[in-house]
Amino acid sequence: MKLRQTKALTFDDVLLIPKRSPIRSRGDVATTTRLTNSIQLGIPIISANMDTVTEAGMAMAMARVGGIGIIHRFMTVERHARQIEQVKRSEGFVVEHPYAIDREATIAEAQKLMERHDIGGLVVTNGGDKLVGLVTQRDILLALDAQAPVSSVMTLPDKIVSATTETTLDEARAILHQHRLEKLPILAADGTLRGLITAQDVIKRQRYPQAAKDERGRLRVGAAIGVGGNEMKRAEAVLAAGADVLVLDIAHGHADHCIDMVQSLRRNFPQAQIVAGNVASADGARDLAEAGADAIKVGIGPGSICTTRIVTGFGVPQLTAVLDAITGLQQAGIDIPVISDGGIKTSGDMVKALAAGADSVMIGSLFAGCEEAPGSPVIRDGQKVKVVRGMASLGAAMGRKEAERGDDESAESQEDWDKVVPEGVEAVVPYRGHIREILYQMVGGLRSGLSYGGARTIRELQENAEFVEISPAGIRESNSHDVKRM
Repeated sequence: MKLRQTKALTFDDVLLIPKRSPIRSRGDVATTTRLTNSIQLGIPIISANMDTVTEAGMAMAMARVGGIGIIHRFMTVERHARQIEQVKRSEGFVVEHPYAIDREATIAEAQKLMERHDIGGLVVTNGGDKLVGLVTQRDILLALDAQAPVSSVMTLPDKIVSATTETTLDEARAILHQHRLEKLPILAADGTLRGLITAQDVIKRQRYPQAAKDERGRLRVGAAIGVGGNEMKRAEAVLAAGADVLVLDIAHGHADHCIDMVQSLRRNFPQAQIVAGNVASADGARDLAEAGADAIKVGIGPGSICTTRIVTGFGVPQLTAVLDAITGLQQAGIDIPVISDGGIKTSGDMVKALAAGADSVMIGSLFAGCEEAPGSPVIRDGQKVKVVRGMASLGAAMGRKEAERGDDESAESQEDWDKVVPEGVEAVVPYRGHIREILYQMVGGLRSGLSYGGARTIRELQENAEFVEISPAGIRESNSHDVKRM
């Protein structure tokens, strides 16, 4: 047994000392950062891979403002891949494989296909790759006979305005405006369909100029995977669907089976970007990095709904955990990003995490109350709330077992409730509206924090940062006091 003599600290235990600043306006600072050395983000914020926080809707909203969402893994592999695909198809300069329907299909079938994929139109083909028409919601909206063929209502080829593979974004925008079009097919010289440009995609590019996008103009999205026997299949499926990064989702990342999984992923998918964790020590960060991780996720027990430290007695206060992880990487001569996962209550906490050396922060409970998070709000005691649960809570653990066994209801595949030891709780959080409103406040706080630190970038903030430990009286003084809040 040994006892570490230095005190471990978390965000509330410290403040950053203000520095002389050349910053005249919050608009003069940059909030860009790296998720991995190959993936850049416009803001250093990631929505957590929790089943009450991130599915496709949240991931799209996060990417549009420059962050990224990590879609949780507590679903079938097939549904997980569809969630990733939904984000990737939501926008881009060119839809390379637009949803198509045969000309002999019925109007009802076209309507069902559009509803299933939440799209406003389909390309009509001859069963191959030749374009023979276009059909939109407008074409079928008032159709009298749902069993009539699509060919009876579609726009015919001689009326279709198209583009070529050489058409630029500005040229496509001009064509769409000139002809008052919603969709612009891209055709090769022989009439082969090569893709589709939509007016909505052009509008979204203008509305969200800071969006986190891949090299093909599609929104960035990550996928969580576990370490079980089926997870290599999950990794293959989500990568094929377009996932930009795999996030290894395990409570204790400094474990042999986690390290083995990182190594297996690196061997099987050498080009994949891999985030591994969670760890809370220098050795944990170094070992995962040496196994092949492209970024390290730090945090054992800091989340508001996590009880790991109470149940197990293990954990490290989050600020110290981040500092230790970065120290471990630096001592090994490894330069990869660190993600601070958990414990973020305010924008000030985020600034402290970044100043300590983290490249980004992962947020869960704070986002669970947003409109884009899975689940519907309910009324409790006259207040609108949403449910949030730790992924090691009892409900999440049993839900995970149910998802893993699928339709198998045999006694051997079921785990008794009394054998589950939860390390998290289920709770409710206030309904907070749309995620963009919270992100506006969070990023605004970061911009102000950079100006107080005399830094134009997050890297400069880290170079200039000087922490001071504060007392309980200092914590009280930091909050509003001696007044009655309205």
